Amino acid sequence: MKPKLQSPPSFEDISWVHQNIQSLIHRTPVMSCESLNQITGAQLFFKCENFQKIGAFKTRGASSAALFLTEAERKAGLATHSSGNHAQAVALTAQRQGMKAYIVMPDSSPAPKIAATKGYGAELFFCENTIEARQQKLEEVVARTGATFIHPFDDYHVIAGQATAAKELIEDTDGLDIVIAPIGGGGLMSGTALISKYLMPKAKVFGAEPRIVDDAFRSVKSGKVEVNTRIDTIADGLRTNLSEKTFDIISRQVDQIFTVTEEEIIQAMRLIWERMKLVIEPSSAVPFAAVLSHPASFRGQKIGIILTGGNVDLDRLPWIK
Repeated sequence: MKPKLQSPPSFEDISWVHQNIQSLIHRTPVMSCESLNQITGAQLFFKCENFQKIGAFKTRGASSAALFLTEAERKAGLATHSSGNHAQAVALTAQRQGMKAYIVMPDSSPAPKIAATKGYGAELFFCENTIEARQQKLEEVVARTGATFIHPFDDYHVIAGQATAAKELIEDTDGLDIVIAPIGGGGLMSGTALISKYLMPKAKVFGAEPRIVDDAFRSVKSGKVEVNTRIDTIADGLRTNLSEKTFDIISRQVDQIFTVTEEEIIQAMRLIWERMKLVIEPSSAVPFAAVLSHPASFRGQKIGIILTGGNVDLDRLPWIK
């Protein structure tokens, strides 16, 4: 077993993880769209993690974390809290490796994500849709089961796994000027920033988040971890605050953070559905929304955009009133 990571993952750590999770993940395609290039005046390269196992990039982080478990931890099983994509990733990881999974989900989580998590054999526990309620219920579950908590983002092993999406994006494109990813808890953004700076030190790394939950934007500005006072964004995967680990990496490695409105997120999501024929969820649309709403920062550039997932409740599409 490889020693547990005690600091932000190095290039060697990320490469080792990438090599060892190959059988557990898909190498998702990088796609482009000429009409979107024309609209934005930029060359856009979309890393399509909506085609990843469980329909989102979170499989990478959960698979990575499992590489570092002791035998005793494997026997006790895995636990986490999540609104859906990380829940599915931990449940699938546990199922494929013969472990039990105990998942805490907000009772407002999208129905398809609840159904999929249950379908992977996890035992579900529901709570109110607050960070405090998630944590309290999780502590109860861990105390009862002895399971190992796989944090959605405040975990260097998870961050190393999430970094592999941007690693593949960079490897599959011929040089990028900008890499942009959405920010929720910051695990994907941290991994994206680290690997991008390792492989392309001259490239810019940008983050994007909904204006309603702009804790990362405010945290970088204030120099300390800020919290959100409301979480009613349509981008349900981005409702979480940064952690100390992700804030530390993002504040040092991310060049700029853009915020976008709910209307801009819906517009960007619909445009990708219409022009690229890709099913993506609202959280995935946030980086593209930033490109659309801040054209001067992106025009004429080669831009890598991570589309984080495609788990959508088709009965509740945001443009259907």
